[in-house]
Amino acid sequence: MKTARFVPWLYILPASIFVAFFLVYPTIRTFYLSFFDDRSIDYVGLANYEFLLTSETTKSALRNNLLWIIVFPLLTVALGLLLAVLADKVRYERLFKSIIFMPMAISFVGAGVIWKFVYAYRAQEVAQTGLLNAIVVALGGTPVGWLNARPWINNFALIFIGIWIWTGFCMTAFSAAYKNLPSEVIEAARMDGAGEWALFWRVTVPMLVPTISVITVTMMVFALKVFDIIYVTTNGLFDTEVLANRMYKELFLYRNKGHASAIATALFVTSVLILGLNVWRQRKEGE
Repeated sequence: MKTARFVPWLYILPASIFVAFFLVYPTIRTFYLSFFDDRSIDYVGLANYEFLLTSETTKSALRNNLLWIIVFPLLTVALGLLLAVLADKVRYERLFKSIIFMPMAISFVGAGVIWKFVYAYRAQEVAQTGLLNAIVVALGGTPVGWLNARPWINNFALIFIGIWIWTGFCMTAFSAAYKNLPSEVIEAARMDGAGEWALFWRVTVPMLVPTISVITVTMMVFALKVFDIIYVTTNGLFDTEVLANRMYKELFLYRNKGHASAIATALFVTSVLILGLNVWRQRKEGE
């Protein structure tokens, strides 16, 4: 009988070894290296974290990441929820959802390449190759350097790529939750005279708060570690740098393991804090 108690642990042992070797050990090792110099030889204390908080480049990356964390989850969650409710009321629901979800089938690198061509800019005297500027010129406007001319516009243009990709995911998750709402509550609200707008804000949204919370946290974590879109489109130039892209440059371009490890540790700790706060809030709601 005592031996039988250990049998379940034998089943999870291979997976545990895999997780320990490929996740736990690299995490501990990265944290350890964040206290050493670029060659991981001399101990430098908190110097790498000081670089993270004081360097103009990393401060710009922090600002851009903050912009991503605020704007990206807000718009993807709002659009996803709105589209989920609207899709439930249209005749061709499956076709509608398939079209919205389709960008998720494209890799982030592929999406970045597609939108880099869409945002392409050329001088006004030359024929525009970018779809967006071709439309602007056709309407009598002046072509805009969406990715390189204006610091705030290019960041919002990059965030839009993420929204284009992830809105379908949010819509699908909200649609599943929306269809599982108790129909008697909705019918009771309609019988009490609630219109569709009041029904949405006073009944649907409050009942979907747990789903909204989980999806928002998921989008925040993605926004925190966004890399592919930035790397393919601007590579952090024109004041579009983010922390994940900066970590890549510090490690593979500048060969500074200390700086890269400090940035990686900061990203990891922030992600854990965001997830931890969400778990704590859900437990408080459950109580």
